[in-house]
Amino acid sequence: MTTAAPRPVPLPTPSLQRAPRVRTAASGDAAALAELSRPFARSGALRERPDSLYAARAAEFLVVPGGDGALEGCVGLRVYAGEGAPEAPVGVLYNFCVAGHRQRRGTGAALLRTALAMARTQSLGALFTATTGDGRLFRRYGFAPATVRQAPRAWAGSLDPRRNALILTRTP
Repeated sequence: MTTAAPRPVPLPTPSLQRAPRVRTAASGDAAALAELSRPFARSGALRERPDSLYAARAAEFLVVPGGDGALEGCVGLRVYAGEGAPEAPVGVLYNFCVAGHRQRRGTGAALLRTALAMARTQSLGALFTATTGDGRLFRRYGFAPATVRQAPRAWAGSLDPRRNALILTRTP
């Protein structure tokens, strides 16, 4: 009787996909921010913003650069102090978008984790966002529905009620 040595069954190798690199935007990223955001604004997922806003507020943005120099994702983090934030400054995440070919690959999650870390280092009392989507990614990271009355007045006043956006908040 001959016995053969058992062959080891190869285990599936886990994906070693690197987490996207997130960095703060620079003024030179303004055109790329506008370009990345444009299709989302056309679809109604984002508010239309003038290109000049991206130039003026580039430092508020976190971005994920692609290998070809184009941006693959972005989110703005604006801080509101004083009015509408009586105990501590609060932050608002805005213009959150990820290029179609990078969605569901960790780009949005990397941006959101970095924004949350920044909010903690800035000792923000709360973070707010508004979305016309279901907010699934935000909810996964602890955001919960909020009312417009809880949000910073200046930001809440800028929301277009016709968009019927869902307002979400969380403590960083």
